[in-house]
Parts: sequence; structure tokens; C-alpha cells
Amino acid sequence: MLLPDPSVPGADLPVRAVLPATVEAVRRHGTAVLVAPPGSGKTSLLPLALADALPGTIIVAEPRRMATRAAATRLAMLVGEPLGRRIGYAMRGERSGGKDLRVEVVTTGLLVRRLQQNPELPGVAAIVIDECHERHLDADLLLALCVDIRTNLREDLAIVATSATAETVKLSRVLGTGAGAGGGAGEGEAAPVVTASAAMFGVEIEWAPPPVPVPILPGGRVDPRLLDHVAAVVRRALADNEGDILVFVPGEAEINGVTRRLAGQPELLVGSGAGARAVVLPLFGRQSRAEQERALAPGVGRRIVVTTSVAESSLTVPGVRVVVDSGLAREPRTDQSRGLGALVSCRVSKSSADQRAGRAGREAPGRVYRCWSATDHAHLDDHPAPEIATADLAAFALDLAAWGAPGGDGLTLLEQPPEVAMSAATELLHRLDAIDDNGRITSRGRQMAAIGAHPRLARALLDGTSRVGADRAREIVALLSDDSGRDFGDDLPARWRSLRRGTDRAATARWREETKRLGRGSEPTTAGGSRSTADGASAGQSAGGAAGVVPDDLAAGIVVGLAYPDRIARAREVDSATYQMSGGTGAVLDPQSGLRSTRWLAIAVADRAPGRADARIRSAAPIDEATARDIAGDLVSTTDQIRWDDGRIVTRRVESLGAIVLNDVPLTKPDPLLVQAAVRDGLRRSGLGVLRWSEAADSLRERLAFCHAHLGEPWPAVDDAALLAGLDDWLELSSVRGARDLAHLDVATALRRLLPWPAATRFGELAPERIQVPSGSQVRLAYDGAEPPVLAVKLQEVFGWTTTPTVADGRVPVVLHLLSPARRPVAITSDLASFWAQGYPQVRADLRARYPRHPWPEDPLTAPPTKRVKPRQ
Repeated sequence: MLLPDPSVPGADLPVRAVLPATVEAVRRHGTAVLVAPPGSGKTSLLPLALADALPGTIIVAEPRRMATRAAATRLAMLVGEPLGRRIGYAMRGERSGGKDLRVEVVTTGLLVRRLQQNPELPGVAAIVIDECHERHLDADLLLALCVDIRTNLREDLAIVATSATAETVKLSRVLGTGAGAGGGAGEGEAAPVVTASAAMFGVEIEWAPPPVPVPILPGGRVDPRLLDHVAAVVRRALADNEGDILVFVPGEAEINGVTRRLAGQPELLVGSGAGARAVVLPLFGRQSRAEQERALAPGVGRRIVVTTSVAESSLTVPGVRVVVDSGLAREPRTDQSRGLGALVSCRVSKSSADQRAGRAGREAPGRVYRCWSATDHAHLDDHPAPEIATADLAAFALDLAAWGAPGGDGLTLLEQPPEVAMSAATELLHRLDAIDDNGRITSRGRQMAAIGAHPRLARALLDGTSRVGADRAREIVALLSDDSGRDFGDDLPARWRSLRRGTDRAATARWREETKRLGRGSEPTTAGGSRSTADGASAGQSAGGAAGVVPDDLAAGIVVGLAYPDRIARAREVDSATYQMSGGTGAVLDPQSGLRSTRWLAIAVADRAPGRADARIRSAAPIDEATARDIAGDLVSTTDQIRWDDGRIVTRRVESLGAIVLNDVPLTKPDPLLVQAAVRDGLRRSGLGVLRWSEAADSLRERLAFCHAHLGEPWPAVDDAALLAGLDDWLELSSVRGARDLAHLDVATALRRLLPWPAATRFGELAPERIQVPSGSQVRLAYDGAEPPVLAVKLQEVFGWTTTPTVADGRVPVVLHLLSPARRPVAITSDLASFWAQGYPQVRADLRARYPRHPWPEDPLTAPPTKRVKPRQ
């Protein structure tokens, strides 16, 4: 029996009451969901109960490394055995236990890699996926893979998901025996849900907003004023309450900031001696094991533990009576359009705030100080966004391809990945030659997946080995895989040298362990590389060959550039702090950066604040142009750029690396077809007004527009949009080199190409340019598109004309503008008969005295039409 007697300290927790029901659900259905609040014993007691009930190993998957080690330590303590005998753990680069393990606690990412290598999991009876409510990407993927294994390979494999919240509808459906394939929960039987109710003590809420609102800074950074306020609230809480204090801030930098502020109060914190009131203990993932265990173990005096979201549900800190919550969390955000990812600070959700507050009421009545107002609380999101909705999905997509389910096809996922993010991930994998055109994994992709790093870093390790040596490639990739470097300035080679010297012991230990793991995970072919010397200098420098002559700073730039070719950047000007990245985004260094004089950079980390044009460079290494051309050769291209620029044709030959222009020289013999395309583009952007429209051209266009409006097909539309869309149908551009040439084009002749044959033979009849009037004159018609044409003619020239002329096969009557001898309109009509009867007498009375030499007969219908005046007497 592994489950200890209830009398054992820590063994009689609320979950114990529902363990029989959970085990029975697993036996009957093979799957179950256990809902229990943080600290109720689901992580420590459930695996032991399952180990007693099922033959085989129980694997517990935890979302974080620190929680993995802490959970295993807790389990071993409960069974009264040293860690590694029947209770063990495993994570990337660290393992405890052998073949006799009954319970093994592992990180979710490590278990995903195990499943990829051997999905049958021989000897494993059950998998417990812990803290599913946190919706980490690895956990979502692990759940889908486990369901797939149980459905298609091992129906005897038990799967139990645990959650600290009651939002389990999707979870239970996915785990259900009838879960549908390929997109969320199915319609079949849902997995049974077992709920443990823990008798929590009351927690009093104190709203403690800053005296002045403190917004989140651009880039998701935390304003130092908020850290000042959090430290002040901690001092207040220490004075007003008993017991230990748990302080939640978003990240390691904020932990250090609050710790420094509290440590600067000697009357408050004087160490761990007899006179000490409290001691401050930071708790975060990159600490040494001893530092973490010190923060997680009960203390003699009062303690202030400053931590992150890791302690919301994954870890239990004993002795806590008070929680001080900054109200912030750190989450991944990815700018898919620019390929920039970052961890940014954001407001916590209501459910996260409730879990944090609950830490104060586990052992006794407690109090939570929330560093925001009740009004602000009402506007918080109910739940945090699942990581799949915000993260870079490249590694996720590679895992899916390695499983044989490109894009998640055939898998039951809690939530479908966003199309834009998944498309960006797939495009990246294709560029890295990790997948083929059908999304299937390639042999190179399997090599990358076996390395156990982000696909970009795996590519950098595989291709960087031959350039800088195997050891240096691993060291740099290990450095890139640990984002702690972003707190140590933007000079990545300087950080590398610091780790080699061992200045930061904990960071150096992590870095060296990751370097070793990369060596175990993949052995790419080396060229000139060898093992590092004892003092940390790379033996690649003395091994000879291409890798041996590369200086360390440039070696760092090479590996970074291989990982992020789209972030290779060149300064926009000499000694400038602003850069142009090959991916198209601008980037800026800190004005005081030691990298400022570097013309070329390979940028490892950059983030762009909303509304900012340029990204902020957080970590980079120097390179040179020759190196940039080498490592990003597929981005180098030479194109002939022929474009319309302010009324002239500009012809250049441009060599570029992505968005970075390397060379730009004039073209002596541009391609005529490209020139014509540029002219067409210029016309479409500038409009037809750049052409010289003669009177004949305008008239022809208006007559064509009239026919199109009144007769339809086959007469073409000749409005601006239609003419611009069909430029090739009518305008000959082979001789054009600039705006001056356009001005010399015969537009009227060009437009005649649009006349439809054979209908064009009647063009002069349907839309005549001129009409003969009774006086014998040929008078021009004025067309205006769809409007009836206008015939402006002296009144005396139409005497005797009783029928209004028509055009368009008699469909449209002409509008007559009858003119005085001074050629001013005296009448406008489309009905001559009515005018002679009603309008003419008044016109005659008004004008005959003014124009006595012109005829004004009483009967215009019988008078001879004339364009002449009477002879002088």
C-alpha cells in the first residue's frame, strides 16, 4: 500500500474522501475528472490511490518544473521513503528514480516527447494530467495524445484529469468514451466528474489600489511605482496580521524588485535571528533546488514569500495566512504578422484572483490584499485565455506532425488553434524543412523534434554545429532556450561570458545542464567542433577548421541568426540605435547599449508595444554582412524594380536580404514588359488625367459612353474605372518611358480600338458627331454620357423644322438649345412643334426689335431657314 494512513501528517486532506469514487470511476470508465481546490490533496493523494488500485506505474504530468519536483518530494515524504525508490520524477535534464518506480511525476513537455518515442507506454497503468484548468499548451496537447492512444492503441490506459475549477464540461467530454475526432468534444458519453469539497476558512478581502492609477507600461512592463505600492501593502499586512504572507507578482524581475524594496527596511527585516520579525523568500522557477525548498518548507519565524502564478494552484506554501496580490500575471503573446513573441504582463482573471485569495484560507481564516479596486475587479475577464489562443504554435505544430496528425487532424483537442497562428507555424516549419508540402514531418523534422527545443532553436543547433562547433552551438542554444537572459541587458555574448565565468551560480548550473541535455538529445554532425575546456572557453576555437576561426561574439550571432533569420538587422544609419529587420519590422536598441556601434545584429529577443512602429531589442549578438548573407541565404534576392514614381519611370536593380536593401543600382536596359507594367500601375494610381485629352478624344469618349448607356452590349463602358481596368485593350504603351511620353499619346486613336465590330459601322448613325439642320449647316452635337445630346443652333436656321431629331435608332430625342443672333439660348426644347406654337411668339416679341436685321416671321413653319442676315438698306 502506498496511500498512507490518515494519521500521517498531510495524508488526511479533503480529496481523501472522494478517492474511492475516483478510483471506481477509473475502473468503470477508464477516464475521470477530479475537481478539487488548490491544496486539497489531489496532486499528492490521487496518484498513491491509483497506484494501490492499478497494476503498473502511475505517471503524473505537471505543467511546471518546480511543481514537478515539489510534488514528487511531497509524495515520497507521505510514503516515508527517499525520493527515487518508488516515487520519482523526471524533467528536462533532471531525473530521480529507476525501474522500480510506482509513481513518477514528470513535466507535461517531457511526457509528450516520451509518447512521441513510444506511444504504447509499456508498464504504465494510468496518466494523471494535473492542473488542467491552467490550460497550458503542453497539457492540452498531452490530453489529446492520451485520448488518441486510449482510443486507438491502449484502451486499458487510464486517464485522469484534475482541475481546481468547476469549468469541466469540455474536459469531461474530451475524456469521454465517445469523444469525437478532430475538433473538440464529441457527442458521446462524457467522463465522470468527481468533486472534492474542501472546508475552506473565510478570507477577508481588502481592496488596496495605489493612490494614483498605475497603468501597465508599453511592452507589458511593470511600472516601478506599482512595486513600491506592493511593498508598502506587504509592510501594512505584516503589521496588521499574524502568519506568513504570500505575495503574487508577474515575474522574476518583479520578485527581485519587491524583495529589494522589503529588504531595505531594517526595522522590518533583520534576517532570521531571534529579533527578526520576518524574512523575505523569493520563489520562482529558475532558483536552485535548495532555494525553492527553503521557500516551500515551514519556517521558524514569520515569512514573506514573493512568487508568481506558479503558487496559484501548482504549489502549496505552508503557513500562509495573508495574500498580497499585485493583480498581474505574465503570459505569452505572439505578434503573428511580425513573428515576434514575448512574455507580457497583463491583468489577472477573476478565477486566478480567487485561487490566489484561497491560499490565505487553507489552514485558518485569512485575508487577501488586492492591489486594485472593486470597480476594476468587475471588469476583469472571468478566466485566463488558454495558451493555445495566444502562444507561438511552431513547436505545437511540429509535435502534431510528428504524431502523424498535421494541424491536429484526427485529434480531439480542447480547443482548436487559431487559424492565423497555425498558418504562421506551418509556414515556419515548411521553411525549416521540418514538414513537406502536405504537412507531414520530414526526416529533418524528426531530428528537430528529438532535440526537445523550439523548432527555431533545433534548426540553429543542427546547422550551427558545422559553423561554430558542436559545443559552442549547444551552449548558445541553451542560452537562447532560457529567457532569464532578458533581465541581463541586450548584449547576448556578454551574458554568455558571464555564464561561463559562473557569476550567477544558479543560472550557470541551469545553463550547463541544458547544454549537456542538448548533447544527449541530438548528436548532429560536427565540423571543427570538440568538447569545451574546463575553464569554459570553447574548444572549437582551437580545433581547427571553419568553426575554429570564428570568434565567440560572431559565433553567438551565427547561431542566433540561424534561429531567427527574420530578425537579422542592419542599422538604418551609421552609429544609429534604430535597425531594419529582414522580416520588415523596425527595431531599436537602448541608447546606452554596448551594441549600438554594431552595424549588423542578429536579434534573439524583441518585443513591440501596441501602437509602436518599432520593436524594442531585448537580446542580440553582433554579426557582419558576409555572415548575414551566409546564414540567411534563402532571404537574399536580386530583383529589377521598375516603378512609376511621381510621373517618371524609375528603373533599379535591387539586391536585398528580406526587407534590408543591400545594393541598389540603376538599370541600363530595363525589360520593356516591366516598364509597361509600371506605366499601367502609374496610370491606375495617378488616374487618366495624366493623359492629354484632345477635343476629339473627349468627344469620342462621350459618344461611346452614350451608346453604352442607351444601347448596351456590345458598346463598351468608358468610365475611368473601366478604362483603367482594361488599359491593355486600348492604350499602346510600348513607347512610354515617362509622363512626357504619355502626353504625346493620341488618345482619340487609342479609344477607337474599343469600337465594337461590326456594330462600329453604324457608330456615326447611332451617335452622329454632327446633324444637318434645315439651313444646310452641319452642327456638332454635344454628348454628356447617358444624357440626351444637345444641339445648340441659331433659331433662324431651323425655320420649318417641325420634327425633333433623334439618335440611337430613334430612341433618344435631341435636346435643342435655340440660340439668339448673339448665340445665347432663348429656348430649350425637345418638342419643336410645341415650341413653334407656344414659345416662339414670345421670343419673337422680345427679340425682333433688338435684332432687326434677322428675320422674325410670324409663321416660322413656312419661312425659309437661313443663317444669313438681311442686307443693309
